[in-house]
Amino acid sequence: MLLYIGNILSVHGGSIGVIEMLTPRLAERYEVKAVSSVQFKPLRLLHMLFSVWLYRKRCKLVLIDTFSTQAFWFAYLVCRICYLLKIPFVPFVHGGDFVNRLAKSKEECNFMFTRSYLNVVPSRFLEFHLKKASYAVKYIPNFVELKKYPFKQREFIQPRILWVRAFHKIYNPVMAVNVMAQLNDGRAQLCMVGADTDGTRSLVENRIQELNLSSQITLTGRLMKEEWIKLSQEYDIFINTTTIDNMPVSVIEAMALGLPVVSTAVGGVPYLIENNKTGILVESNNVEAMTNAIRHVLQNPDHAKSISLNARKEVEDFDWENVSLKWFDVLDGIMTRRTV
Repeated sequence: MLLYIGNILSVHGGSIGVIEMLTPRLAERYEVKAVSSVQFKPLRLLHMLFSVWLYRKRCKLVLIDTFSTQAFWFAYLVCRICYLLKIPFVPFVHGGDFVNRLAKSKEECNFMFTRSYLNVVPSRFLEFHLKKASYAVKYIPNFVELKKYPFKQREFIQPRILWVRAFHKIYNPVMAVNVMAQLNDGRAQLCMVGADTDGTRSLVENRIQELNLSSQITLTGRLMKEEWIKLSQEYDIFINTTTIDNMPVSVIEAMALGLPVVSTAVGGVPYLIENNKTGILVESNNVEAMTNAIRHVLQNPDHAKSISLNARKEVEDFDWENVSLKWFDVLDGIMTRRTV
């Protein structure tokens, strides 16, 4: 059995995490148990640790979502109990701010990343930094099922802008509102899709009121993936305003859908998007630069078309049919070799 440890919080209104996307795919090949969906953090940690103990005799490997924030300590403690029980474990490292975690928690990172069976990262950005810290690492990118993302070539680009992300301060959703104000185009429409995770949505709503943009900005709340994919057909430009990032799935999805992407050049984003070829990159929190980039897309439809086509070709490598081979290459050896 493969035990997958991570936060399964969409049942409580949170965003769908990588664990929820990856588990059913891995379950097609292995017996997989995924935890935890417990909402209260201390109990969730206990559930994770207890699950390792409970399945210790059946479990051949523990895959552990490892983030840079408070969840880092959950992963660290899970690694500790795995090591104590002599169960091989694989940290699956996420988060654009993990570089700072490597510096702040060097002793804990050394324990996790030197005693692990292998360390997996979903971006070239994290691959570079973990290798720089002398850790063994395997790059396996985040994935999409391309057949679910109909490519649309937008012949006439209109100022209809889509933003898809959780409402959290690190994703800087207020910047999107400020961009709309600076764009100063009465035809422009902005649709913001995502759940509120830290109260940031109220800041967005207040800013919309301050700038009198209620008629031009729509907040949908959280949508199921199929819903926002369908919605995307009504929009022509995708913006990503984050201040910290790694390998954003929503950006990969936008590229697959044919939406020209304008994004801040933070963390792993420049490893995903080649500026002016597969998207347009601007400085973090630079409202003027993002506004000008949007105007460029609107005024240069041929360039927008080129970006769209190049981006779709780029994300073909992220289709599950390709990414699955990398996962199975890592997991097959130990799942078929280790006996209990």
